[in-house]
Amino acid sequence: MRTQVMGILNLTPDSFSDGGRHDTLGEALAQAERMTRQGADILDLGGESTRPGAAPVDPAEEQSRILPVLERLLERFPRQLSVDTRHPETARAVLECAGSQASGLIINDVSGLLTHPDMPAAVAESGCEIVITHNRGDSVTMQERTQYDDVVADVIDELHQVRRRYLEAGTLPERIILDPGIGFAKTHEQNWRLTRDLSRLTGLGHRVLYGASRKGFLGQLLKDEDGEPRPASERDHATAALTALAAAAGVWAVRVHAVGPSADAVRAAEAVTALEG
Repeated sequence: MRTQVMGILNLTPDSFSDGGRHDTLGEALAQAERMTRQGADILDLGGESTRPGAAPVDPAEEQSRILPVLERLLERFPRQLSVDTRHPETARAVLECAGSQASGLIINDVSGLLTHPDMPAAVAESGCEIVITHNRGDSVTMQERTQYDDVVADVIDELHQVRRRYLEAGTLPERIILDPGIGFAKTHEQNWRLTRDLSRLTGLGHRVLYGASRKGFLGQLLKDEDGEPRPASERDHATAALTALAAAAGVWAVRVHAVGPSADAVRAAEAVTALEG
Protein backbone atom coordinates (compact mmCIF):
# COMPACT_ATOMS: atom_id res chain seq x y z
CA MET A 1 0.00 0.00 0.00
CA ARG A 2 1.25 3.50 -0.84
CA THR A 3 2.60 5.58 2.02
CA GLN A 4 -0.05 8.11 3.07
CA VAL A 5 0.67 11.84 3.39
CA MET A 6 -0.70 13.47 6.53
CA GLY A 7 -0.85 17.25 6.25
CA ILE A 8 -0.32 19.27 9.44
CA LEU A 9 -3.00 21.87 10.14
CA ASN A 10 -1.77 23.90 13.11
CA LEU A 11 -4.58 25.90 14.74
CA THR A 12 -2.21 27.44 17.28
CA PRO A 13 -0.57 30.84 17.65
CA ASP A 14 2.79 29.40 18.73
CA SER A 15 3.73 26.27 16.73
CA PHE A 16 7.42 26.28 15.81
CA SER A 17 6.94 26.40 12.05
CA ASP A 18 3.66 28.09 11.11
CA GLY A 19 2.01 29.18 14.35
CA GLY A 20 -0.64 31.83 13.87
CA ARG A 21 -0.98 31.38 10.11
CA HIS A 22 -4.11 29.21 10.23
CA ASP A 23 -5.68 30.11 13.58
CA THR A 24 -8.93 31.52 12.20
CA LEU A 25 -11.69 29.38 10.75
CA GLY A 26 -11.39 30.86 7.26
CA GLU A 27 -7.61 30.50 7.12
CA ALA A 28 -7.77 26.93 8.47
CA LEU A 29 -10.35 25.85 5.88
CA ALA A 30 -8.39 27.49 3.08
CA GLN A 31 -5.22 25.66 4.13
CA ALA A 32 -7.14 22.38 4.32
CA GLU A 33 -8.30 22.91 0.74
CA ARG A 34 -4.75 23.69 -0.40
CA MET A 35 -3.35 20.58 1.22
CA THR A 36 -6.11 18.46 -0.30
CA ARG A 37 -5.26 19.74 -3.79
CA GLN A 38 -1.56 19.08 -3.15
CA GLY A 39 -2.18 15.42 -2.31
CA ALA A 40 -2.91 15.12 1.41
CA ASP A 41 -4.56 11.80 2.28
CA ILE A 42 -5.14 12.81 5.92
CA LEU A 43 -5.36 16.14 7.76
CA ASP A 44 -4.00 16.36 11.31
CA LEU A 45 -5.56 19.19 13.35
CA GLY A 46 -3.67 20.50 16.37
CA GLY A 47 -4.72 23.04 18.99
CA GLU A 48 -1.66 22.87 21.27
CA SER A 49 1.96 23.28 20.30
CA THR A 50 4.18 20.37 21.37
CA ARG A 51 7.51 21.96 20.45
CA PRO A 52 10.17 21.86 23.18
CA GLY A 53 9.48 24.63 25.69
CA ALA A 54 5.91 25.32 24.58
CA ALA A 55 3.46 26.45 27.24
CA PRO A 56 0.65 23.98 28.06
CA VAL A 57 -2.84 24.80 26.78
CA ASP A 58 -5.99 24.27 28.81
CA PRO A 59 -8.21 21.59 27.20
CA ALA A 60 -11.10 24.06 26.94
CA GLU A 61 -8.93 26.47 24.94
CA GLU A 62 -7.63 23.61 22.82
CA GLN A 63 -11.19 22.54 22.03
CA SER A 64 -12.22 26.09 21.11
CA ARG A 65 -9.50 26.04 18.46
CA ILE A 66 -10.19 22.55 17.09
CA LEU A 67 -13.93 21.89 17.21
CA PRO A 68 -15.21 24.63 14.85
CA VAL A 69 -12.69 23.58 12.19
CA LEU A 70 -13.33 19.88 12.72
CA GLU A 71 -17.08 20.35 12.41
CA ARG A 72 -16.71 22.09 9.04
CA LEU A 73 -14.16 19.60 7.74
CA LEU A 74 -16.35 16.66 8.67
CA GLU A 75 -18.93 18.15 6.32
CA ARG A 76 -16.61 18.86 3.39
CA PHE A 77 -13.20 17.16 3.60
CA PRO A 78 -13.28 13.93 1.55
CA ARG A 79 -10.39 12.21 3.32
CA GLN A 80 -9.52 10.99 6.80
CA LEU A 81 -9.15 13.43 9.70
CA SER A 82 -6.82 13.23 12.68
CA VAL A 83 -6.71 15.31 15.85
CA ASP A 84 -3.43 15.89 17.66
CA THR A 85 -4.17 16.00 21.40
CA ARG A 86 -2.81 14.65 24.65
CA HIS A 87 -5.97 15.48 26.61
CA PRO A 88 -8.69 12.81 27.01
CA GLU A 89 -11.24 15.61 27.55
CA THR A 90 -10.44 16.95 24.10
CA ALA A 91 -10.42 13.48 22.56
CA ARG A 92 -13.91 12.81 23.94
CA ALA A 93 -15.18 16.20 22.73
CA VAL A 94 -13.75 15.54 19.27
CA LEU A 95 -15.29 12.08 19.08
CA GLU A 96 -18.64 13.41 20.27
CA CYS A 97 -18.49 16.14 17.62
CA ALA A 98 -17.85 13.50 14.96
CA GLY A 99 -20.89 11.46 16.03
CA SER A 100 -21.42 8.55 13.65
CA GLN A 101 -18.09 9.37 11.96
CA ALA A 102 -16.07 8.94 15.18
CA SER A 103 -14.70 5.51 14.32
CA GLY A 104 -13.16 6.99 11.17
CA LEU A 105 -11.09 9.55 13.09
CA ILE A 106 -7.52 9.27 14.33
CA ILE A 107 -6.44 10.56 17.73
CA ASN A 108 -2.75 11.49 17.52
CA ASP A 109 -1.29 11.61 21.04
CA VAL A 110 2.35 12.61 21.54
CA SER A 111 2.35 11.91 25.30
CA GLY A 112 4.20 8.60 25.07
CA LEU A 113 5.06 7.25 28.51
CA LEU A 114 3.05 10.12 30.04
CA THR A 115 -0.18 9.08 28.30
CA HIS A 116 -3.11 10.11 30.47
CA PRO A 117 -4.75 7.09 32.15
CA ASP A 118 -8.15 8.02 30.67
CA MET A 119 -7.02 8.23 27.04
CA PRO A 120 -7.03 4.46 26.24
CA ALA A 121 -10.63 4.11 27.43
CA ALA A 122 -11.76 7.12 25.38
CA VAL A 123 -10.19 5.62 22.26
CA ALA A 124 -11.43 2.08 22.86
CA GLU A 125 -15.02 3.18 23.47
CA SER A 126 -15.20 5.07 20.17
CA GLY A 127 -13.44 2.54 17.95
CA CYS A 128 -11.28 5.29 16.44
CA GLU A 129 -7.64 4.84 15.49
CA ILE A 130 -4.81 5.99 17.77
CA VAL A 131 -1.27 7.15 17.03
CA ILE A 132 1.04 6.33 19.92
CA THR A 133 4.12 8.56 19.75
CA HIS A 134 7.28 7.69 21.62
CA ASN A 135 8.03 10.36 24.22
CA ARG A 136 9.36 10.44 27.78
CA GLY A 137 8.29 13.86 28.99
CA ASP A 138 6.25 16.96 28.28
CA SER A 139 7.30 20.00 26.26
CA VAL A 140 9.38 21.30 29.17
CA THR A 141 11.10 18.09 30.32
CA MET A 142 11.39 15.83 27.28
CA GLN A 143 14.80 17.05 26.09
CA GLU A 144 16.28 16.20 29.50
CA ARG A 145 15.39 12.52 28.99
CA THR A 146 17.54 11.41 26.08
CA GLN A 147 19.60 8.66 27.72
CA TYR A 148 19.24 5.32 25.90
CA ASP A 149 21.22 2.09 25.79
CA ASP A 150 20.11 1.43 22.21
CA VAL A 151 17.78 4.20 21.04
CA VAL A 152 15.98 2.07 18.46
CA ALA A 153 15.46 -0.93 20.73
CA ASP A 154 14.49 1.26 23.69
CA VAL A 155 12.00 3.25 21.61
CA ILE A 156 10.38 0.04 20.35
CA ASP A 157 10.18 -1.36 23.88
CA GLU A 158 8.63 1.81 25.30
CA LEU A 159 6.15 2.08 22.43
CA HIS A 160 5.04 -1.47 23.18
CA GLN A 161 4.59 -0.54 26.84
CA VAL A 162 2.10 2.17 25.88
CA ARG A 163 0.51 -0.03 23.22
CA ARG A 164 -0.33 -2.61 25.88
CA ARG A 165 -2.36 0.00 27.77
CA TYR A 166 -4.58 0.47 24.72
CA LEU A 167 -4.93 -3.26 24.12
CA GLU A 168 -5.91 -3.78 27.76
CA ALA A 169 -8.54 -1.03 27.41
CA GLY A 170 -10.07 -2.86 24.45
CA THR A 171 -8.56 -1.14 21.40
CA LEU A 172 -8.16 -3.55 18.50
CA PRO A 173 -4.52 -4.11 17.46
CA GLU A 174 -5.17 -2.99 13.89
CA ARG A 175 -6.42 0.40 15.14
CA ILE A 176 -3.04 1.27 16.71
CA ILE A 177 -0.33 3.19 14.82
CA LEU A 178 3.18 3.67 16.20
CA ASP A 179 5.34 6.78 15.81
CA PRO A 180 9.03 6.74 16.86
CA GLY A 181 8.72 10.34 18.05
CA ILE A 182 11.37 12.16 16.06
CA GLY A 183 12.31 15.24 18.09
CA PHE A 184 10.62 14.08 21.30
CA ALA A 185 13.14 13.18 24.01
CA LYS A 186 15.78 12.64 21.29
CA THR A 187 19.12 14.24 20.47
CA HIS A 188 19.82 15.20 16.88
CA GLU A 189 22.03 12.13 16.43
CA GLN A 190 19.31 9.88 17.84
CA ASN A 191 16.81 11.31 15.34
CA TRP A 192 19.16 10.36 12.50
CA ARG A 193 19.71 6.87 13.92
CA LEU A 194 15.97 6.24 14.23
CA THR A 195 15.48 7.45 10.67
CA ARG A 196 18.24 5.18 9.37
CA ASP A 197 16.77 2.17 11.19
CA LEU A 198 13.06 2.72 10.49
CA SER A 199 12.89 -0.74 8.93
CA ARG A 200 13.47 -2.22 12.41
CA LEU A 201 10.14 -0.70 13.42
CA THR A 202 8.19 -1.30 10.22
CA GLY A 203 9.52 -4.87 10.19
CA LEU A 204 7.52 -5.63 13.34
CA GLY A 205 4.31 -5.52 11.32
CA HIS A 206 2.81 -2.39 12.87
CA ARG A 207 1.63 0.63 10.94
CA VAL A 208 4.21 3.37 11.48
CA LEU A 209 3.82 7.15 11.25
CA TYR A 210 7.02 9.14 10.64
CA GLY A 211 7.08 12.85 11.48
CA ALA A 212 10.32 14.74 10.87
CA SER A 213 8.93 17.73 9.01
CA ARG A 214 10.95 20.92 9.50
CA LYS A 215 12.29 19.71 12.86
CA GLY A 216 15.34 21.06 14.63
CA PHE A 217 17.77 18.34 13.60
CA LEU A 218 17.21 19.38 9.98
CA GLY A 219 17.94 22.98 10.87
CA GLN A 220 21.21 21.89 12.46
CA LEU A 221 22.13 19.95 9.33
CA LEU A 222 21.34 22.86 7.02
CA LYS A 223 23.29 25.65 8.72
CA ASP A 224 24.02 28.83 6.80
CA GLU A 225 27.49 30.25 6.21
CA ASP A 226 27.35 31.98 9.61
CA GLY A 227 26.63 28.68 11.35
CA GLU A 228 22.99 29.51 12.07
CA PRO A 229 20.33 26.79 11.64
CA ARG A 230 18.18 27.24 8.57
CA PRO A 231 14.69 28.59 9.43
CA ALA A 232 11.94 26.00 9.77
CA SER A 233 10.12 27.21 6.65
CA GLU A 234 13.25 26.48 4.56
CA ARG A 235 13.60 22.80 5.51
CA ASP A 236 11.03 21.32 3.13
CA HIS A 237 13.53 19.92 0.59
CA ALA A 238 15.28 17.97 3.33
CA THR A 239 11.91 16.88 4.70
CA ALA A 240 10.94 15.51 1.29
CA ALA A 241 14.21 13.57 1.12
CA LEU A 242 13.40 11.93 4.45
CA THR A 243 9.87 11.23 3.22
CA ALA A 244 11.31 9.23 0.31
CA LEU A 245 13.55 7.26 2.68
CA ALA A 246 10.69 6.62 5.09
CA ALA A 247 8.39 5.50 2.29
CA ALA A 248 11.06 3.12 1.02
CA ALA A 249 11.31 1.73 4.56
CA GLY A 250 7.60 0.92 4.47
CA VAL A 251 6.05 3.49 6.79
CA TRP A 252 2.27 3.78 6.69
CA ALA A 253 2.30 7.60 6.60
CA VAL A 254 4.47 10.70 6.86
CA ARG A 255 3.32 13.79 8.74
CA VAL A 256 4.41 16.99 6.98
CA HIS A 257 3.84 20.73 6.74
CA ALA A 258 4.45 21.07 2.98
CA VAL A 259 2.29 18.39 1.35
CA GLY A 260 3.24 18.80 -2.31
CA PRO A 261 6.98 17.95 -2.11
CA SER A 262 6.35 14.94 0.14
CA ALA A 263 3.51 13.66 -2.05
CA ASP A 264 5.94 13.74 -4.98
CA ALA A 265 8.63 12.03 -2.90
CA VAL A 266 6.23 9.21 -2.00
CA ARG A 267 5.42 8.65 -5.67
CA ALA A 268 9.13 8.54 -6.56
CA ALA A 269 9.89 6.07 -3.75
CA GLU A 270 6.95 3.93 -4.82
CA ALA A 271 8.21 3.82 -8.40
CA VAL A 272 11.57 2.48 -7.22
CA THR A 273 10.29 -0.03 -4.67
CA ALA A 274 7.71 -1.37 -7.14
CA LEU A 275 10.43 -2.59 -9.50
CA GLU A 276 11.03 -6.32 -9.55
CA GLY A 277 14.42 -7.97 -9.82
